[in-house]
Amino acid sequence: MAYHADSAELTRKEVLTWELFGTASRELAQEIVDSGFEPEIIIAIARGGLVPAGALSYALGIKLNDTMNVEFYTDVNETLPDPILLEPLLDEKSIAGHKLLLVDDVADSGRTLALALKLLEQQGAEVRSACLFAKSRSEITPDYVWKHTDEWIVFPWSEKPPVTAK
Repeated sequence: MAYHADSAELTRKEVLTWELFGTASRELAQEIVDSGFEPEIIIAIARGGLVPAGALSYALGIKLNDTMNVEFYTDVNETLPDPILLEPLLDEKSIAGHKLLLVDDVADSGRTLALALKLLEQQGAEVRSACLFAKSRSEITPDYVWKHTDEWIVFPWSEKPPVTAK
C-alpha cells in the first residue's frame, strides 16, 4: 500500500511537520474567520481531509462534522481515471440550506474538490472550500488556502508506511 513519502525518486518535497500543521491549521482558521464566512457544518474529504477538518473544527468551534469518501490517488503521482465516491455516502439531503466548509489536505488536480463541491451544491448548500495546500495546476482554487506549492507534499499523518503486525 502506498503512502505519501514512499517514492525514492522524489528529491523535492514539501514536508509538513506536526508542529507546522498546528500553525497551518490555526492560520487557515483565522483566514476563514476573517472572511466573515460562518460555516455550520464541516465536511472532510476522506482520507486526506480528515485531520485538517478535525483541526479546523476545533479552531472554529464547530461541532457538526461529516465526511465524503472519495478515492482518486492510488500511489505517488498515480490516479484513477476519475475520482469516485465510496460508501458509506454522506446524507446529502440533510445539508440543504446549510453553510458548509469542505476541507481537504491539498487541491492537486482539483478534480476531487470539483466533484465534492458539485455534489454538495446540487443539494442546495452554500459551500466554501479550504485546503492546506493548493497547486497551480488545480482546476479549482479553494476559497481558503494556507500555502501554494507545486511540490509533492509529505504530510505528518502519512509520512510512514502503514503499521503491520510484529
